[in-house]
Amino acid sequence: MISFNSENDFVLADPEQLETWITEVVANENFELGEINYIFCSDEYLHDLNVKYLNHDTLTDVISFDYTVGNVIQGDIYISTDRVADNAKDFKVSFAEELHRVMVHGILHYCGYKDKSDLELAAMRRMEDYYLNRFKG
Repeated sequence: MISFNSENDFVLADPEQLETWITEVVANENFELGEINYIFCSDEYLHDLNVKYLNHDTLTDVISFDYTVGNVIQGDIYISTDRVADNAKDFKVSFAEELHRVMVHGILHYCGYKDKSDLELAAMRRMEDYYLNRFKG
C-alpha cells in the first residue's frame, strides 16, 4: 500500500498513476510492496528531521526511513516540495519530473541502491532515468 500525505499545502496531482508506477518499480526490482508513506513537506520540516535523525545540518530534497523486512519494501519517504521546486529550476526540468525523480530515488534506496560514491551515484541516476522513462504520467 502506498499513501501520500502532506505536512504543507502540497496536493499531489496524479496519485493513482504514481501508485501504479511505484508498484511496478518495486515489482521490477523483484521486491514485494509493503507499506510506503510519502510525506510532502517544507524545507524547514525536512531540515529539522535531517538534523534530529541524521545529524546533517543541511537542506535536502528527500529523506528515506527504510523499514524493509526481507523482500518486503516498507518505509517513510519525506520530500521537501520547496527543494524540489528549486532543484527543478536549477536542473531546467519540470516540477513534476523532479518530484518523480525523488519519489523513485527513495524507492531505489529501499531496493539496495546507494549514492555515497560517484560510481554508486551514477548507477542510481541510471535507474532513476530508466524508471522516469517508463512513467506514463
